[in-house]
Amino acid sequence: MNLELIAYGAFFLTMALTYAIIALGLNVQWGQTGLFNVGIAGFVAIGAYTSALLTTPDDPNRFGGFDLPIFVGWIGGAITASIASFLIGALTIRLRADYLAIATFGVAVVVQLAALNLEPLTGGPFGVGFIPRPFAELAGNPLAFGLLNLAVLSLVVGSTYLLLERLARSPWGRVLRSVREDEQAALALGKNATKFRLQAFALGGGIMGLAGATQAHFIGFIAPENYLPILTFQVWAMLIVGGSGNNRGAILGAVLVWGIWAASAGIVSAIVPPEQQARAAALQIVMIGVALCAILLVRPRGILGEERMISRHLGKLRTPSPTANSSADRKA
Repeated sequence: MNLELIAYGAFFLTMALTYAIIALGLNVQWGQTGLFNVGIAGFVAIGAYTSALLTTPDDPNRFGGFDLPIFVGWIGGAITASIASFLIGALTIRLRADYLAIATFGVAVVVQLAALNLEPLTGGPFGVGFIPRPFAELAGNPLAFGLLNLAVLSLVVGSTYLLLERLARSPWGRVLRSVREDEQAALALGKNATKFRLQAFALGGGIMGLAGATQAHFIGFIAPENYLPILTFQVWAMLIVGGSGNNRGAILGAVLVWGIWAASAGIVSAIVPPEQQARAAALQIVMIGVALCAILLVRPRGILGEERMISRHLGKLRTPSPTANSSADRKA
């Protein structure tokens, strides 16, 4: 029983970490740069389908099936999603707030409809199966299979986190935050705000594509129904709950919200008769919404709020305590 629990825990965390990668990509776009991307599902789908087409066995019914190694598929998914993000960003990056949101949402709808209808390329509504899974030869041993997949995903998340932390503390990251906070001031200092926005949008989209690729190989099957707008809602909830602008918060929020999502699904299945569970799916959304509201009432800036950096020499900006201020006033 304990081994089964550990195996399920490994499965749960592996799935949560695939969402953590998506949340890290969104944090580059929104948390660091202020780009309101509501097309997350589309970029994840691009990465997933690219990796699937590169790594699956030959299939006479559709294009692809190049049977390449898994890591090649992951790199290809990230690059393809990054290129797609760059091209889309070149057309939409000058839009602001809700206009950019509408444009990116439209992109996600187009990608999902293309996946649904381009059957010779994507398998259409039947999806793409036989996607190779890491350590597939150990699938008969759920514990070893789960722990090894968890180790691989942990390595991917850790590497992505370290890279983004390095970028956030670099001059490039400071320019992104300056563009987000006060674009006119950044322009006055000679920074090309559009160029930096486009770079952040492409980087975030590439990370989302990498997440889609890893998720596809972990599950072993993808279909257009996997990339509906609910995926975008999930990732936004993860980032906001964890703490927008904080990479550690993005990872924590992904694990926490995925836990709430899985627990609410279990509660619904336990208390609702099987014949009514399809109608009770809305109850799961309500339970998730209540849980998220409770968290944000306690922590309005997310569980781990953004760390304001002045520079790498001065470190974190800390708000002085009221006690310190009153002491200074008395000395004055």
